[in-house]
Amino acid sequence: MTKFFFKSAKINEFRLWGLVFTLVGMGVMILGTAGIVFWGQAGKIIAAIFMVIGMISLLISVAVYFWAGMMSTSATMLQCPECGRQTKMLGKTDRCMYCRTMLTLDPAQATHGSQEQQV
Repeated sequence: MTKFFFKSAKINEFRLWGLVFTLVGMGVMILGTAGIVFWGQAGKIIAAIFMVIGMISLLISVAVYFWAGMMSTSATMLQCPECGRQTKMLGKTDRCMYCRTMLTLDPAQATHGSQEQQV
């Protein structure tokens, strides 16, 4: 059985990374603008460099959000056996988006308890 590294649903992990890139990009741009306050005319060059780096980070976040959205449209919809809510699943194993219960479509990876519930 493969080890599962995600602590939440895979789609939520991708969305989290998109948010991280957005916040880092905005923070870098704000820090770059602060260079004008501290160094005056010379700070404009620093601000321009930081603006470009921040914009690249924001573009990466747009790509990550787009990728997560595309994966979300093709995800398998199923009902979580634990909380009863409808959730999306990527791949053979994933977690519920709400209660974080491990889910699988592969009978070889299913636990004994879930096989009793299906019978």
